[in-house]
Amino acid sequence: MASVRLKIETKAQPGEVWAAIEDFRALPTVRVMTFANGRVVREPIVTVDGASMRLVWTSQGGRATHYNAALQVHRSDGATSVVWTADFLPDAIEGDIAAAMEAGMAAMQRTLDRLAA
Repeated sequence: MASVRLKIETKAQPGEVWAAIEDFRALPTVRVMTFANGRVVREPIVTVDGASMRLVWTSQGGRATHYNAALQVHRSDGATSVVWTADFLPDAIEGDIAAAMEAGMAAMQRTLDRLAA
């Protein structure tokens, strides 16, 4: 099983970062994503754990036969880190998954940095 783990750091406060991530709760229990290439996937939310600032979801309808991901907020010295880990099959789609996650983390970085301003 392939795994991709990415991390960003922001000066936004952990509570602000978690509030932005937890906003998934404002959505139905299944998020529908349409990617730039037109692929549509459903992302059922598995758990939202406010105490550990952790969001877990899966993905259905894409090229992965298995996909499970977690996004977690951590307090750091003078910064807040966000770690996104995805485990998936088949291994052959690792490059595509990593590219999509990198784009998502770049967008998250810009959004969270605006919170800190």
